[in-house]
Amino acid sequence: MLEHMKGAIFDLDGVIVDTAKYHFLAWRELAKELGFEFTEEHNERLKGVSRVESLRILLDIGGIEASEAEQQRMAQEKNDRYVQFISQLDESELLPGVRQYLTGLRERGVGIALGSASKNAEFILERLHISGLFDAVIDGNKVSKAKPDPEVFLKGCEALGLAPSACVVFEDAAAGVEAGKAAGCSVVGIGRPDILAEADLVVGGLADLVE
Repeated sequence: MLEHMKGAIFDLDGVIVDTAKYHFLAWRELAKELGFEFTEEHNERLKGVSRVESLRILLDIGGIEASEAEQQRMAQEKNDRYVQFISQLDESELLPGVRQYLTGLRERGVGIALGSASKNAEFILERLHISGLFDAVIDGNKVSKAKPDPEVFLKGCEALGLAPSACVVFEDAAAGVEAGKAAGCSVVGIGRPDILAEADLVVGGLADLVE
């Protein structure tokens, strides 16, 4: 599967970099301001969920009612905090094996795309100094449907000019694996085999694939 791929599409968070901790810190600060504690256990409910939906869950946890306008303000405030955190990102935050694996794919002539719900994806790639390794970036600004909908990966294949059957998706979330399969791609799960059972292959991280 990996020997024959012509295109590789990577999710960002948990595959390339771990920005989840910064989302957690930003949500936790917002909750503190609203007068309740937001725990790591609560945070599990937010994984792979859009910013708007995440806010709804957070307000539900705190038992807080808020108007549409207040919710928009809170979502913006959370994002501003998150952006402050990630502006301090640098190459040291790349997950093990990422640069080596991407560089190896480029040398083999494999097309590389990012397929992420993050609206800050391009900014993060710049901070990590790996923008130049991607041929296309499909992020939250370019898609309207969240995973498990296959839209992000179908657009990734299109941007690379390849059929889904020629592309492999690299994902760390069950919804992402489902989206990759629905797009018609092969999928490599990054993380735990019990959570990513639908993937064609599961590895601990990209470092495991570096030759």
